[in-house]
Amino acid sequence: MDSETSPFETSEVLATFLASTPLLSESWRLCNLANANSPQSFVAQQVGSIGYVAFSGIQLVSGSDPSFKNLVPLPVCDAAGNSLFDLLHRQNEGEDPVLVQGALLRIFENMYSNPSFRNQMCTLMQASKSIIFTGHSIGGTTASLAALWLLSYLQSNFANLSVLCITFGSPLLGNETLSRAILRERWGGKFCHVVSKYDIMPRMLFAPLDPIAPHIKPLLQFWHLYMNSPHFGLLAVQLNDESKAEIFQHVLVQLGRLVENGEEAVTGMFRPFGNYFFCSEEGAICVDNAASVIKMMHLLFAMGSPDCSIEDHIKYGDYVAKISSQFLEKKSFMQGELPESSYEAGVALALQSSGISSQEPVAKPAKDCLKAARRMGRTPNLNCANLAIKLSKINPYRAEIEWYKALCDRSDDQLGYYDTFKQREASKRDSRINLNRHKLARFWDNVINLIESNRLPHDFHRRGKWVNASQFYMLLVEPLDIAEYYRTRMHSRKGHYIDNGRERRYQIFDRWWHERNVEAGKNKRSKFASLTQDTCFWAKVEEARESLDAVSSTRDPSHLALLWRKIDSFASYAKELVESKQVSIDVVAKNSSYSLWVKDYDELKSQMMQFRPQFSSFINGEIVP
Repeated sequence: MDSETSPFETSEVLATFLASTPLLSESWRLCNLANANSPQSFVAQQVGSIGYVAFSGIQLVSGSDPSFKNLVPLPVCDAAGNSLFDLLHRQNEGEDPVLVQGALLRIFENMYSNPSFRNQMCTLMQASKSIIFTGHSIGGTTASLAALWLLSYLQSNFANLSVLCITFGSPLLGNETLSRAILRERWGGKFCHVVSKYDIMPRMLFAPLDPIAPHIKPLLQFWHLYMNSPHFGLLAVQLNDESKAEIFQHVLVQLGRLVENGEEAVTGMFRPFGNYFFCSEEGAICVDNAASVIKMMHLLFAMGSPDCSIEDHIKYGDYVAKISSQFLEKKSFMQGELPESSYEAGVALALQSSGISSQEPVAKPAKDCLKAARRMGRTPNLNCANLAIKLSKINPYRAEIEWYKALCDRSDDQLGYYDTFKQREASKRDSRINLNRHKLARFWDNVINLIESNRLPHDFHRRGKWVNASQFYMLLVEPLDIAEYYRTRMHSRKGHYIDNGRERRYQIFDRWWHERNVEAGKNKRSKFASLTQDTCFWAKVEEARESLDAVSSTRDPSHLALLWRKIDSFASYAKELVESKQVSIDVVAKNSSYSLWVKDYDELKSQMMQFRPQFSSFINGEIVP
């Protein structure tokens, strides 16, 4: 029944929609214009409310440049310190850095340093509702980097402008971390890479350029010619038949190995990102799952030959013209076959659009690939939906803790939420709250495990529902974790909570919250917050208490000065929080740890100022004999 959840194949609909708009034909027209009129440069045009920027596919890169065949780090800032790609460097713990092909990055950097490029971009941004970057061949990778730069800029400046990138026959750009970063930022849908059936260029970098790899000499020769050729068509003349065959076979074998390795197919040095628009004489299909993109690249490439793998790179104009007209024609199933279901009909149409006949040997693996792409695309979203159901089931545990906090805040003993839990006795109510604390921790630890095992959508941590839910959980429960840590005197064995006892989940949720793309609020609070906004506030109180207790027994002037600097720093910080009402009412309860600390702090400071006149030197960081 799972296959019937959609009445048609999504890839077919996406391809049909794109082909029915003028975006493809207009983008290709400007790519041709950039190649003809602006070699090593770009063309910018305003078409209605859309600004187009097309990058030339004719570029020259020195083969002696050490970055020529290597992956290099994607820069965070430009030479002047302005932000470039900083948003893409929010790696998860243990991830590799974001890397891109060095020669391709150098081309973009040269373009970006051109004042004409930045001036024309400012003009387009002011006059357009949408900006489309496009490019053929190497120009496509430049377009991708330009789109990533503008997306980073717009998000950092809260600007509202639509961005789309359409490439034709573009080589791969970067590693798996880049692909994941784009998915986490929800930018995958902003990239459409048009790839013809046999074109070698989008596939070539799946084969390593490592000099010690077998068959590397003709591949490096081909890459060098490609990066320095004034016209790609000359490559067909410059390479002999033997070299063409060797390059074709090497790329085909490497693609085959990636496909055979299953999930390892998406963990190689280079990884595709965004939507891949596979076009043929029969139409086109869209695939956005990286593993399935690699499989389709292999299946279609295997149907080609050494000559057509190079010639196909310059035939995109023909494909674009045919796609727009052929999508207007009604399609029929081969040999009058009747599909078993609407889903099978969608898959059959998608297969036909890719130019694969049902009689060809690759028809079955291609169909399996399209079905797998749909399953792999659905699984993370299904896991996310199931997680939402589980979240609703644990909400009663959270509600019980909220009720407990309200009860503590109204209690006659005026201890407050934190101190009541820290000083609790063996009661049924307190035991239940402690059990709820552990149940909530297990749920959120499971969420993190699902994320780190790639079983949830890559942009999960950017979704408001989960960012807000994790933040509320942390605000409510972390004070209880701190209370338990100091109640059981773990700080005497391991050290204070913040550096030695804080759970990893809280550090992750902190990062999620601070990476939100929201403008800082300017309205002042008129009443105390329902929950203290600094979840480690009580841990800081405990450290300040220890420092205050140590003052009376300290005789070393330098140590005393250090203690008072720490104490005064916390006192100022806490006072600011209280005055801005960013703390809960339990913080200022009469008998709370913080209120008692403030009382002791004021008394001790007054005594030391009275009986030790030189004390003013200590609090100013000076050491007086």
